[in-house]
Amino acid sequence: MGDFMTNIQRINSQIEPSLHDVGIVHIGLGAFHRAHQAVYLEQTLALHGGDWMIASANIRSNHKLVEQMQAAGHCYHVVEYADTSNAHLREIKAIKNTFFCGSDEGREALLSQMTAPATKIVTLTITEKGYYLAPSTGELLLDAPEIQHDMTASSQPKTALGLILEALKQRRAQGFAAFTVLSCDNMPHNGVRAKGAVVALAKAQDDEFAQWIEQNVAFPNSMVDRIVPAVSDQDLAMIKADTGISEATVVKCEQFSQWVVEDHFPAGRPKWESAGVQMVEDVSSYEMMKLRMLNGSHSLLAYLGTIAGFKTVADAMQDKDIRTFLEHYMMQEVAPTLPSFKQTELATYCQQLLARFENDSLQHQLKQIAMDGSQKLPQRWLSGLTELQEKRLKAPAIELGIAGWITFLCHAEQKQQSINDPLETELFALVRRHRNDGRRLIPALLQRKDIFPASLAQDQALLIRLSSVADGLLAGAKVQSLMRSAFQNKDK
Repeated sequence: MGDFMTNIQRINSQIEPSLHDVGIVHIGLGAFHRAHQAVYLEQTLALHGGDWMIASANIRSNHKLVEQMQAAGHCYHVVEYADTSNAHLREIKAIKNTFFCGSDEGREALLSQMTAPATKIVTLTITEKGYYLAPSTGELLLDAPEIQHDMTASSQPKTALGLILEALKQRRAQGFAAFTVLSCDNMPHNGVRAKGAVVALAKAQDDEFAQWIEQNVAFPNSMVDRIVPAVSDQDLAMIKADTGISEATVVKCEQFSQWVVEDHFPAGRPKWESAGVQMVEDVSSYEMMKLRMLNGSHSLLAYLGTIAGFKTVADAMQDKDIRTFLEHYMMQEVAPTLPSFKQTELATYCQQLLARFENDSLQHQLKQIAMDGSQKLPQRWLSGLTELQEKRLKAPAIELGIAGWITFLCHAEQKQQSINDPLETELFALVRRHRNDGRRLIPALLQRKDIFPASLAQDQALLIRLSSVADGLLAGAKVQSLMRSAFQNKDK
């Protein structure tokens, strides 16, 4: 503990006092932020300049990355791979400062930056669980210990929501305009959800302040798309061999990148469109297509591919049955839920995704995608499944995916392997209680209203089908065989 706190003190003692040239504060310093938003801003600054540099922060974890970024003067490289023989190198200097909020000093330094008049935008990549919203209802989890802390000790917040509230409170008291809050997380209507979480926490403290936020703070929706796997020691060796770069902060990603943002920034914004950002009036159709087609396919790969014995996305994509299964899923189960797009547009996007998944240079680990399942499934599968049921359309791929997730839970609980899920304790308890009775385990899991819509728990035919498939997977049934039969029998 002593070494840890010494590191924190040294990290935060290096915080630069200059605040004027930072226009964006980002919460959730990690690989995706550095390979996506920071890259777009780097390109924008190269074209237009301006006081739009980024100050990035981690709240409770990964203080080592902050230390590494500060030691490197916040300069790092992004290596974009089209395949193993085609790498493009970028140097990124758009991040001006970094913070770690595991101490009072770090938190106060971050709040000082957030309340500085030059800060116009606060962006977020804190994952679904960082918003503390029940996945199925969108309601703030008021009983969560971190939320309870921020309700009772609002001046010393531990969550991103609490930091936003405290910074806005201080700005208001000083007569500064509110900043815009821009979520860059993979959630449908992420701006709406961010606003709902912030306002709900504010209401728990001060209803008048909550009304002020609703009237004065913009929360535009956005859609982000770039595959950015965690960098392993093997990746570092490959990057060094390919580029000569040997640094702890290097980021590896695919060459494809997309960012679609609703253009609502009352306090101003960078000229992102010059770097390829799509500034639009409504992002909802884009985000739904991406969440269900790309992220939904990724989750299918994560659970079913792992059960089939594969380690990475690219490895699983070498299996023809898996590739065909994903294509069927996207075109037969997702496409009917995306009426805003022509069938030809969806078919083109589908083939682009399949090609991206086959990129073997990324070594995207399936276990990385499998984490936080309870937070991801409602957006990626379950909302689409309910729409298909309303249209009286079958969804064998999604149902097989749900059975795969349940099998994944059972295997993880048996091996005592963490699934990095906020509901891990509750889910593992259900698995232990019904370990030898799948006919009870399935209904018990689907009755979790914080994950599954009530209509699914009441669908007896669905429960029977899920139990049958999950029993097969737990008994060792071959995944590829179940994939083939799923679409062969879809009209029966």
